[in-house]
Amino acid sequence: MSGTDGKKSADIALGGMMAAGSLALLWVACAAPSGRLGLTAAAGLFPMAATLYAGRPAGYLCWAAASLLGMLLLPDKGVALLFGAFLGLYPVVKGRIETLDRLGVEWGLKLCWFALTLTLFWFVFQKLFLLQVPKWLDNNALLLYLLGCLIFACYDIGLSRLLPLLRKWLGGGQKH
Repeated sequence: MSGTDGKKSADIALGGMMAAGSLALLWVACAAPSGRLGLTAAAGLFPMAATLYAGRPAGYLCWAAASLLGMLLLPDKGVALLFGAFLGLYPVVKGRIETLDRLGVEWGLKLCWFALTLTLFWFVFQKLFLLQVPKWLDNNALLLYLLGCLIFACYDIGLSRLLPLLRKWLGGGQKH
């Protein structure tokens, strides 16, 4: 086995192990009486770590494996959908967007990503998350998007601040 084949095998194994970590946290999110969103977001750190250590393909492998297994195994499909459509995928996509090195374009793309995901959840997956729309949201979609973008920006900045810690924990790894 050549060195390249060994590295490829190690990267695939790492993607699988990180997917198991994501799935374990997603399982806890399903069982937790509160904190589901936070635990689901924390599960997204595993694909990010796989990306940092072994490259974007390992991050996508981790996300895809955890998403697929989540849909098959988790008792709460809403948690699996949230991870698969946004919180597991975004940390890997974020790294790709940030390679553009143009802050305005990056934030524009990130906010578009969030708006598309929010629209997907609002119109397609709403019945899984909200059986009844809260009164304050009646005819107030603009407020939902504005508050959502604010919360998303905080989430994105938080992920960015975690990067140095993940790099240190992983012993350097690759460039995000």
